Amino acid sequence: MKPQAAFGAIGALLTGCAIVGLTGQAGAQTMVEHSSEVRMQLGFVVPPAALAKFLPEGWEPNVATQGPAKDCNVRMIFIDRVDITKPDGSPATPGSNQLVYLAVPIKQSSGSENGQMLIYGLTADAKDAPGPHGVYVHANTNRMARSTSGGAGKPTLSEEVWEFAAASGEHMEVRLKYERAAARKTSNEVKFFSSTTPSFYQIFKIDQGLDIMRNATVPVRDRVTEFSYKAGGGKIAPLFDGTEKVVSIDALHWYTRGVYLP
Repeated sequence: MKPQAAFGAIGALLTGCAIVGLTGQAGAQTMVEHSSEVRMQLGFVVPPAALAKFLPEGWEPNVATQGPAKDCNVRMIFIDRVDITKPDGSPATPGSNQLVYLAVPIKQSSGSENGQMLIYGLTADAKDAPGPHGVYVHANTNRMARSTSGGAGKPTLSEEVWEFAAASGEHMEVRLKYERAAARKTSNEVKFFSSTTPSFYQIFKIDQGLDIMRNATVPVRDRVTEFSYKAGGGKIAPLFDGTEKVVSIDALHWYTRGVYLP
């Protein structure tokens, strides 16, 4: 693929890399909260048979067949919720949190609904579990560290460490160093469904700056100099049995979302 065509593909399918499954404009909605966040996300290909057991009847993966999200059937998304505010703009309680969740691009097997489905998450705030989607578990061990350095004539370098582990054995962590680049701005509106109660969903209205740092499909310059991850244990062990593959690494330097109920 020629560079110009490659970047055209990125522009056209950028949304798919961050979140596959757009929705149309919704009707009357009730705002739940607003948050400003920083995110690091890993795109995986995990065993389809294992993933199928996490999805309720009537739903199936909606995996992209081309572009930056090609073949990715699960995203592991590490989130620093820097500021969480109520609908009136006042600080929520608590006003910040750190977590990681697994999101699957999905569609109805027979029907028109599509979006993302949350199948599992670990959260630093015990009060955040199980959460509105019913999938969060308290991470009694959790750590997040992010640092950035730069100088005249030098690239901007970032280092991140995210670690979450539950008493029941589930754990997800990532360590990496990378050269930061300017992000591409996108705006999306997506339905996020619950895997435990699929009739429940929230609408995320999102503005984000997406920095694609490594991708198995499109020829972007690989700016990740060090990378390692660990995931598995307990309920999520079948997804991360050693056969999974990382197909993308994306930094979201800024991410703002309004959360709404239909």
